[in-house]
Amino acid sequence: MSAIFDPDVYTVSRLNREARAVLDGAFPLLRVRGEVSNLAAPASGHLYFTLRDTGAAVRCALFRARGRSLAMRPANGQQVVVRARVGLYEPRGDFQLIVESVEADGEGAARLAFERLAARLEAEGLCAPERKRAPPAFPCQVGLITSPSGAALHDLLVVLRRRQPGLAVLIYPAQVQGEGAAASLIAALALANVRAECDVLILARGGGAREDLEAFNDETLARAVAASSIPVVSGVGHETDLSIVDLVADRRAPTPSAAAELVAPAREPLLARLDRFEGRLALALRQRIETERRRVQGLERGLRLLHPRARLEQRAQQLDRLEARLRAALAVRLRHETQRLDALANRLERCHPGRRLTPARVRLEALERRLHQGQAAQLERQRARLARAVAGLDARGPLATLARGYALVTQPPGGAPVRDPSALAPGQRVGVRVSGGCFIARVESVAEPD
Repeated sequence: MSAIFDPDVYTVSRLNREARAVLDGAFPLLRVRGEVSNLAAPASGHLYFTLRDTGAAVRCALFRARGRSLAMRPANGQQVVVRARVGLYEPRGDFQLIVESVEADGEGAARLAFERLAARLEAEGLCAPERKRAPPAFPCQVGLITSPSGAALHDLLVVLRRRQPGLAVLIYPAQVQGEGAAASLIAALALANVRAECDVLILARGGGAREDLEAFNDETLARAVAASSIPVVSGVGHETDLSIVDLVADRRAPTPSAAAELVAPAREPLLARLDRFEGRLALALRQRIETERRRVQGLERGLRLLHPRARLEQRAQQLDRLEARLRAALAVRLRHETQRLDALANRLERCHPGRRLTPARVRLEALERRLHQGQAAQLERQRARLARAVAGLDARGPLATLARGYALVTQPPGGAPVRDPSALAPGQRVGVRVSGGCFIARVESVAEPD
């Protein structure tokens, strides 16, 4: 029996769908603090965990696309602040947070203040690229605003000495961390601008914890850097560190050493560049000299061409060329006629009767040889045939039988052969022929055959 449709009765799917719509529209993007627990990282790349405090817990989902851009990865037991949207997982009806970002608890306020100050300075145009000035390509003197006892100063001096040994360096000592560091840096920057001794300033500090770099996030210092009449290059912390001063400085270097490299061009490339310029200048001079030499030579040739002797020489050369062409044409014509006569002579020679008789004579001799050979062969075949016939006759004749020991008896001697012994009588004379000859015998008796 099918269920009766009633619009006042909610299905579970409808309830969860409308509850999700209410939750999505009721809350803005929230920042929620809590402890991470039950962290799960399936093969899909999404992260699922529970955010709890002493009184409650809520499920959280951090999808892979957002997780790739996180500066930190959450771990069980970690206190974090998440920025998330309130949502509902409809298939199970689970209330959850859709996490957009995660940061360690305690860093959120500082980061928020950093972002607000950066946004304010950018809105005022202090971070605009068109406002910033490029450091001079070849500074005569560089000012260093940093701690005189820090490692950053040593790194700066080493790099500057290696890249530009003759570059003048002036140090403006300043405190770079702790209470009063921002004021000390502002005073050193103001002194450098008042004295105006340097072509570019490097504001530098080595790496450290986030708290150690707070002086460089000071708004007053940032405005002083932006107002400096001398270009300022910032080299604060490590490459991953970003300060407010970096945003407003004319150039930002990831480290103090990189700031020194940015300000002082390497000596070797400059020398190589000078060598290239010297080579180009020498080549240009050689080309200019060659061009002028060819121009003078052209003028000289023009003067020689205008001289009457030059015209006579040209006519004489033209006459020589015409004579050479005439001789060449005559030689070619003579060669052609000679070749034509040779061809006619060859044709006449080929048509001579003697040339035709010789092949005929050779053919006749060949036919005669073939006739003799044919006759000899035919005669030999006939001889062989006759010999075979004679051999056959001999094999079937009486003489061959006699040769095998038989005798031919005739009556009377020399008469007809005796075929029946009954035709003989005792005392009768008969002729006997054997293989060796003939003789006469007398019949003694006649015996009946066995």
